[in-house]
Amino acid sequence: MAKNGKDIVVKTNGGNLGFEDKLWQAANKLRNNMDAAEYKHVVLGLIFLKYISDTFEQKHILLENDSEADPEDVDEYVMENIFWVPEEARWSRLKANAKLPEIGNLIDNAMIAIEKDNKTLKGVLPKIYARPALDKQRLGELIDLISTIGLGDDENRSNDILGRVYEYFLGQFASAEGKKGGQFYTPRCVVKVLVEMIAPYKGRVYDPCCGSSGMFVQSEKFVESHTGNIGDLSIYGQESNPTTWVLAKMNLAIRRISANLGNSHADSFHNDLHPDLRADYILANPPFNMKDWGADRLREDKRWKYGIPPVNNANFAWVQHIIHHLAPTGLAGYVLANGSMSSNTSGEGQIRRNIIEADLVDCMVALPGQLFFNTQIPACLWFLARNKKNNRFRDRRGNILFIDARKMGVLVDRVHRELTDEEITRISSTYHAWRGDSEENTKYEDIPGFCRSVKIGEIKEHNYILTPGRYVGAEEVEEDDEPFEEKMRKLTGELTEQFEKSRKLEDEIKKNLSLLGF
Repeated sequence: MAKNGKDIVVKTNGGNLGFEDKLWQAANKLRNNMDAAEYKHVVLGLIFLKYISDTFEQKHILLENDSEADPEDVDEYVMENIFWVPEEARWSRLKANAKLPEIGNLIDNAMIAIEKDNKTLKGVLPKIYARPALDKQRLGELIDLISTIGLGDDENRSNDILGRVYEYFLGQFASAEGKKGGQFYTPRCVVKVLVEMIAPYKGRVYDPCCGSSGMFVQSEKFVESHTGNIGDLSIYGQESNPTTWVLAKMNLAIRRISANLGNSHADSFHNDLHPDLRADYILANPPFNMKDWGADRLREDKRWKYGIPPVNNANFAWVQHIIHHLAPTGLAGYVLANGSMSSNTSGEGQIRRNIIEADLVDCMVALPGQLFFNTQIPACLWFLARNKKNNRFRDRRGNILFIDARKMGVLVDRVHRELTDEEITRISSTYHAWRGDSEENTKYEDIPGFCRSVKIGEIKEHNYILTPGRYVGAEEVEEDDEPFEEKMRKLTGELTEQFEKSRKLEDEIKKNLSLLGF
């Protein structure tokens, strides 16, 4: 993990060590027979507990040294956005009892006590440690291991090492879980591209499928790195998966980020928690090609301004939900499967055409493969702008920027690829130069094989296809990067649907003929 280009390390007697990776390896050895999906909540819950206890203890020491302050006054902590930790829940007590058989009960009771005294955490913290299936000896070893996090000098504390360990473990668990892990985690490099291009300095930020809140955490980092104030951002989101919603709440709490994620998990299509929100920035990674999204109950929904999305694919339902929540001068960046750039089935082509002709599409980025833990389906980034004639930037009306980044990225293992910081900078700086808001006042130029600014008239000639390789002059023009297996599943489903319609039409004809005496 890195901040400002530097690896975060913990200084020990043995020198500088890559701390997060070594901690993960050590913790992973304690999994016993638990799978990653289950073990995730055990580990992340303890890291969270250690974090809030450390933060509390630091403040507690300061108050003890202040003759006019009361270290047991809850308000002293609340006013500084520090969670109150009752005595029975403090890490020092748990560590002292880590070897006892009843340690699981002590941790569960600690979680309950913290929730009782901190209403924003109600129903969030895991109470799973007393289960008979959880080896208490290994649990004690895990407590000892996590006790090493956050100790040491001021540099470690200022680097917020517990928060970074939490973020690192989220990514490692997503990798370990494979397909299921992608439900709660968007790769950090993809999030960083979105945030660097959207540049959320001030205003309302929204994610309608926020997972574990990676978009919000990276937005905070962006503001901090540009010497801004995180308090200038108002954060809104929601998540339909109940366990992922818990991870999101914990991830934000460990960063002391205030956000409105609702009082529980909720489906953005059928229970929009922020119906009147018009966000300045929207960042999202919706589920790819989602089939069972309850489309039949939403055929007349006001969000479908550009066309009714197909019942067997929610891609353009997500797109229109995002547009619906975008402020008059708002920007949106989101991830979709590559099929969204070229598909003409089930009305998707017409919806895409309507969105393009409304001049909402600002930029398209083709990503390299193998970036995601949960799918091998190639993905792309869409960027929308409500108002391309913004007085601060260049008039981009009638134009779309295409960036082909398929050849970027480095392999980090046999199956996963990451974009480097240099590549992320190249992509984002190209977009900002084209928009005319580059801090370096860089002049934009088309680069064959990488980027090109294209007028909508030319896109119309290509049947409103938005595949960057078609326009930037890449060596291989790929009109549709959708994998064969996924395409066959979709076409088979559509063929079955057509057969059913044909059967119903045949029955109707026979019925009418019988009424006529034939």
